[in-house]
Amino acid sequence: MSGKVLILGGTGDAARLAAILDLDPRFAVTTSLAGRTEAPKKLPGKVRIGGFGGIEGLIETLHRDKTDILVDATHPFAAQIRRHAMAAATEANVPLLRLERPAWVRQRGDRWHEVDNLAEAAKQAPKLGRRAFLTVGRKELAAFADIAGVHFLVRLVDPPSAPLPLADFEVLLERGPFDETEELQLLRARRVDLVIAKNSGGEATYGKIAAARALKIPVLLQRRPPLPPGYAPAATVETPEAAMAWLDKVAKE
Repeated sequence: MSGKVLILGGTGDAARLAAILDLDPRFAVTTSLAGRTEAPKKLPGKVRIGGFGGIEGLIETLHRDKTDILVDATHPFAAQIRRHAMAAATEANVPLLRLERPAWVRQRGDRWHEVDNLAEAAKQAPKLGRRAFLTVGRKELAAFADIAGVHFLVRLVDPPSAPLPLADFEVLLERGPFDETEELQLLRARRVDLVIAKNSGGEATYGKIAAARALKIPVLLQRRPPLPPGYAPAATVETPEAAMAWLDKVAKE
């Protein structure tokens, strides 16, 4: 079997898989983006932007487009779309492949303070630092709205369309990836004494974790959410190359 592949994207791994699939004539690839980034990077194949309208909307899309394989390559913290993908794939009888990079693992010298949610991170932040590098995404900033005594350096891809819900902050507009050397320069220049992040995994944003280790700076790190009940994709892989190997195997069956 080969045919139409719909990638639920928004990650670098999703883009890499789309590029690989676009070179293979057996597959027609479409990448779906949520539309949270104003000017996303150009992707190979077809691209759709915007939500599906819940599970029913995704089911309708799978049927209408005669999708053969659904690939969930969304961010590890995108819990809702993960639930929707599983439910829609099951209802539409479409194989679901999960592409998820491994989480970061604590290394010698890391000063991690792991939390289950950002509300807990907000409570701990004033105890750990006064100048925090906050890299959790624009939609998650409200968790830190009531924090006093901490200056937040907020890195965003797009300029904010509304005032940020923070008492004391500055915005840094940059698009990754960021390596350790760049992050070391940034943390030193801005006198950062605390890094707040999600355990996204992968290399694109690991630079800040390595830089914090080198500078002996504490890191407030949100753990990944647990898998939704009943989440059982046909396969789970960690790299675009492994995803392609699985798709190649399925195509030959």
